[in-house]
Amino acid sequence: MKKILNDPVHFVDEMLDGLYRAHPDQLAYAGDDPHCLVRADAPVEGKVALATGGGSGHLPVFLGYVGPGMLSGCAIGDVFQSPSADQMLEVTRRIHGGRGVLYIYGNYGGDVMNFDMATEMAEMEDIEVRTVLVRDDVASAVTERSDTRRGVAGMIFAFKVAGARADQGGSLDDVEAAALKALARTRTMGVALSSCTLPAAGTPTFEIGDGEMEIGMGIHGEKGVRRGPLESADQIAVELLDAVLAELDVTSGDRLAVMVNGLGATPPEELYILYRRVHRTLEDRGVAVHQAFVGEYATSLEMAGASLTVMKLDDELTGMLDHPARTPFFVQVGR
Repeated sequence: MKKILNDPVHFVDEMLDGLYRAHPDQLAYAGDDPHCLVRADAPVEGKVALATGGGSGHLPVFLGYVGPGMLSGCAIGDVFQSPSADQMLEVTRRIHGGRGVLYIYGNYGGDVMNFDMATEMAEMEDIEVRTVLVRDDVASAVTERSDTRRGVAGMIFAFKVAGARADQGGSLDDVEAAALKALARTRTMGVALSSCTLPAAGTPTFEIGDGEMEIGMGIHGEKGVRRGPLESADQIAVELLDAVLAELDVTSGDRLAVMVNGLGATPPEELYILYRRVHRTLEDRGVAVHQAFVGEYATSLEMAGASLTVMKLDDELTGMLDHPARTPFFVQVGR
């Protein structure tokens, strides 16, 4: 595998250095640690702050959604590794505007442990913190064990909705409720066509044959629900769509937000071919797409594949989804 880098040891640090240099009007970091990324205007006084965090290697997740209308800060770990509790605390201190901080992040063991520690330390400094865990990946556990599911691209809808509610002046209770509502109505499932290579390792994290695909594989290479011969785009789209709709009770007349997300090495053309079948299938079932998101939103280095995320909308969620937002990787113009 060929990569454009210098020393793999400095992969994350050099990426962050480039990011801050490219977006000095939007991003800064807390203390003296570039892994503690915040909005350039943080803290925003009198407003609930939102924070996330996780390992590098998934851009735009996690740090790509820091900015007005979305997140206030993000703690950044090494590739596929959790940030430390101290880094999360540093972010929390910097973004706290006096009305509390909401953590929104994926349900991964190391992240949960370190964020919980950061919460305890923040509360000792009289900063109220709430946590919303993202568990949208339907392939990672059966419905009866949904509390153990992984968090994947559905977290972007949670960032968007919670960020809008915070912009509207909502309390910490309000912002937490908005994030929980969005996630209760959001499901994701993905397909992987190839592996990815960690810069420091130099070898693929798993093997998958040239003519194979794996339905339901996680963004770190976690085992999916089945592996088999590569199928057509239409077959893949319908399988992913049926899996996510099965849990959302979607019927004719409903409205959805739909995200077709590339995992890092799948060209936009292929993502739009997938979206074509998703949209047509929904249209045939009398279901409207209020807004489509097609592109790279949550990746896994250079993994080939895609994921499909669906959020079932009501008037409240629609209004918050349409609320303006601006980050280095995401721009939503008010609708």
